Amino acid sequence: MGILIGLVVTFGCVIGGFMAMGGHIDVLIQPWEVVIIGGAALGTFLVANPLATVKDTGKACLEAFKHAVPKQKEYLETLGLLHNLMRELRTKSRSEVENHIDNPEESSIFQTYPSVLKDRALTHFICDYCRIIIIGNARPFEIEALMDEEIQTIRRDKLKPYHALQAVADGLPALGIVAAVLGVIKAMGALDQSPEILGALVGAALVGTFLGIFLSYAIVGPIATKIKIVRDKRNRLYVIVKQTLLAYMNGSLPQVAVEFGRKTISAYDRPSIDAVEENTLNAGAAEKKAA
Repeated sequence: MGILIGLVVTFGCVIGGFMAMGGHIDVLIQPWEVVIIGGAALGTFLVANPLATVKDTGKACLEAFKHAVPKQKEYLETLGLLHNLMRELRTKSRSEVENHIDNPEESSIFQTYPSVLKDRALTHFICDYCRIIIIGNARPFEIEALMDEEIQTIRRDKLKPYHALQAVADGLPALGIVAAVLGVIKAMGALDQSPEILGALVGAALVGTFLGIFLSYAIVGPIATKIKIVRDKRNRLYVIVKQTLLAYMNGSLPQVAVEFGRKTISAYDRPSIDAVEENTLNAGAAEKKAA
């Protein structure tokens, strides 16, 4: 919603200001300039990026338009799941815990937290490190180093659409100049025409420069930045898991370890201690009832 409002304000102010100072809107309607700039931008985007990144960029744009950042419910479910898993690790046998982490889709614990189970990458991340904890030979500082490396790898992969779109945004002004130069070449071929016709051709050529700069700094660049913000916030879920499990490995009780994870959440989004406690207690009661 924020992107749509921003685009409406941007287009309204730019085009409205142009018309208010006496400009004619039909001068800006140059479809072939759009084809040249947009087609060249799309082509270079496809050349520079593998198909997986192209597909992920489309997904990332949808996430940016929806502002698909974790909400408080998702943070609560992540903390609640970790609390229940740590409680199982403390009180149940290895085989009972392995049933949950080997088949999370069929686990009563994971099914209690559908938003986490829906995120397959996060689910696998949690299960992998719970499995390492069960084995019991790894030391906390080794696990921390491994987690940091994996989280950085995940972040690099998730930000590939941002870098791809930012590269397009950086190149759009130059592509606008290309379109403008082609327009000037066309105008040079009409030097024998009247000043009105020649002026219209030069004006159409300059629209290419305008479009390249406008698309770069007012549309593609801001959308790329929004993708980075959204995906960085989603990456915080992995940091929550990391801090919670490390606290547990260092001897903290599950309820205390959950607090370590809660503190990594931004103060603007962080659920209260009471909300976390209520969520974990209610989930635990629901799980016992289901059993």
